[in-house]
Amino acid sequence: MLRGPGLHFPAAPGAPSEDSIYQRTAGGRPLVPPPPRSRRVAGESARAGSRSPGQGKVGKGAGAASMGEPQRSTRILVTGGSGLVGRAIQKVVADGARLPGEDWVFVSSKDADLTNAAQTRALFEKVQPTHVIHLAAMVGGLFRNMKYNLDFWRKNVHINDNVLHSAFEVGARKVVSCLSTCIFPDKTTYPIDETMIHDGPPHSSNFGYSYAKRMIDVQNRAYFQQHGCTFTAVIPTNVFGPHDNFNIEDGHVLPGLIHKVHLAKSRGSALTVWGTGRPRRQFIYSLDLARLFLWVLREYDQVEPIILSVGEEDEVSIREAAEAVVEAMDFHGEVIFDTTKSDGQFKKTASNSKLRAYLPDFRFTPFKQGEPSRPSPGSPPSPSRGLSSLPPGGVGALQVWSPHRHHGGRRQGDCPMALGPLPTSPAASAAVKETCAWFTDNYEEARK
Repeated sequence: MLRGPGLHFPAAPGAPSEDSIYQRTAGGRPLVPPPPRSRRVAGESARAGSRSPGQGKVGKGAGAASMGEPQRSTRILVTGGSGLVGRAIQKVVADGARLPGEDWVFVSSKDADLTNAAQTRALFEKVQPTHVIHLAAMVGGLFRNMKYNLDFWRKNVHINDNVLHSAFEVGARKVVSCLSTCIFPDKTTYPIDETMIHDGPPHSSNFGYSYAKRMIDVQNRAYFQQHGCTFTAVIPTNVFGPHDNFNIEDGHVLPGLIHKVHLAKSRGSALTVWGTGRPRRQFIYSLDLARLFLWVLREYDQVEPIILSVGEEDEVSIREAAEAVVEAMDFHGEVIFDTTKSDGQFKKTASNSKLRAYLPDFRFTPFKQGEPSRPSPGSPPSPSRGLSSLPPGGVGALQVWSPHRHHGGRRQGDCPMALGPLPTSPAASAAVKETCAWFTDNYEEARK
């Protein structure tokens, strides 16, 4: 059992141990049921089995089977099953989202090295998936990406090509891969949408990872054009939740902040946030993303990718994210923004209009308590509902290290510019609190 106060991410019933993520999940009622018009699993559509003569011969991949032919039972393979999103999908499935006849298999790097074509093919031959959720990737935070762009490119290209081709070779009917908003052009108009992926180069800080992820979209379209495969991709914004990578150097912004606050609180020191705090991000809770992944797997029949994100109005600054973590972890020390560190891409505001056209009433878990959220019929309640408001008040002194000022006789570059108490903002939502509490309670075992 994986524990977190008020939020449990259990291993699947019958799993031998958490050391092996090669697990099968229990069944039950879906949290995001397919619309009444259809109960099929996406990918078994007439479109997948039909093509124009110019599309080439339909081979062993997703388009090979038609609705009139006998179908294998549905077996879903999840690569990257021990990571942030994989664990969230595992929880949602185990909590009741599995449909009758579905067999879920979660794998991690312990089961196969997906950069190795032979190991990847052997894994797929063993599992024989009908559907694949592809999450596995070499990932890292801003500064690791800046240092190892070539490594991020090469490893992710190998992983993605091996997974997609193995899925085709074993006859998988549907593959849903996970992209990132960093694939979009750096110089663009906002909000970004699914039509803009290839309109220009991505931000230079992580171009290796970004181009490798972009190539999944290229491969998906090529597999469809040549073989009729229903291979598609989702583009989530910044995901957070339990089981993230909380490494300060290699992790993403929110888990990195959580780890920093934990250390600052335990040591009685100041919290240093890298950058100005001005860049803005859209944060999506891992359990929300997991539920949307299941909808895409079962109901979304397009090869074109789809953005999975909260609305543009829910975008928050890194400073606001730091405030939420500081409040959630009850930290009362100084908060310093080190402006000598890079901010990375200033904003990546994404439109979820395409998603809303399909699911207009899906309710996202708000990042901050008090933010509006639209309910979805039949969906589970947001974890923040029913919580009482936390007492108001500042959350510590904000200081910005300014390399461009002289102050009090200090040498230039060493001056902390005090801006006073952080302003009161809406309290951190239960999702942020649960994530912080999970990390604190599982500090020794957490990835860091």
